Amino acid sequence: MAYTVNCSILLTEFPLQERPLIAKLAGFDAVEFWWPFSSSVPADAEVTKFERTISDSGVKLSGLNFNAGDMPGGDRGLVSWGARSSEFRDNIDVVVGIGDALGCRSFNALYGNRVAAESAEEQDEIAIENLALAAAGVARIGGTVLLEPVSGAPDYPLRTAADVLRVISRVKETSGAENLKLLADFYHLAVNGDDVSAVIERHAADFGHIQIADNPGRGAPGTGELPLDAWVARSRELGYSGYIGMEYKQPAASAFNWLPQRFLSH
Repeated sequence: MAYTVNCSILLTEFPLQERPLIAKLAGFDAVEFWWPFSSSVPADAEVTKFERTISDSGVKLSGLNFNAGDMPGGDRGLVSWGARSSEFRDNIDVVVGIGDALGCRSFNALYGNRVAAESAEEQDEIAIENLALAAAGVARIGGTVLLEPVSGAPDYPLRTAADVLRVISRVKETSGAENLKLLADFYHLAVNGDDVSAVIERHAADFGHIQIADNPGRGAPGTGELPLDAWVARSRELGYSGYIGMEYKQPAASAFNWLPQRFLSH
C-alpha cells in the first residue's frame, strides 16, 4: 500500500528542505506539500531550490496545494476570494511548472472562506471560473485538480463530500472540464459529521486522493477512534488505487510507529 508523507504538517521539527530526505530514510518514496512559498509567484531561485529538495531526496512529489493564503492566520484558499482571485490565477502556471518538473499530477485547490465583503453567490461564481482555469492549466501536463471538505474553519463552506461534488459538477457543466476530483480527507469528513462509510460506498472509485488523520486530536492512526484501516481497505476494494496521504499531527519520533514496516512504501 502506497503512503505519502505530508511534509507540511509532519516532520515540522526539521527545516522544510530536510523533510523529504527524512521521509525517504523512514522508508517512504513519496511526499506531498501544502504551498511551500509565501506568495503565489515566488522567485525562480525559490522554485528551483524546492524542486531540487525533492529530486535530490529521491522521493516523488505526489501532491501539491495551490497557494491557499496565510494558513496559520486562518486563510483556507483563494479560489473563491474575489479580492485575491488574480493571485490564484497567477499561481496556476507556477504550480503547473513545478508539477511538470517533478512529475506531480495531483493539485489541491482549497476553496476559501466566506468573506464579508463578497456575497456567497459572487464567491461561488468566481470559484467556478477559477477552478475551470486551474483544471485547464494542469490538464496541459495530465494533472487533476482536487477539492476537499475542511473542518475547523467555520467560514469554509465545503464541509461534506456532497458540498464538494456539487461544485465539481458545476465546473464540469460550465466548462466541460473532466479533471476535477474529490479529495476524501477522512478526518475532515468525520469531524464535520459526514457519513464516511456511505461516501466511500458511493464514490471511492472516483476519489482523486485520500488523506487520513485520527480523531479526536488529528493525530496518527490509532491515537483516536476512527476506523481508518477499515475505511482505507474498503476504498481499495471499491477501486481506489492512489496514494494514502498522511496528513496528521504527530512528533517525528513517533510519526510512523503505527505502520508495520512492510507497508511503508509498498
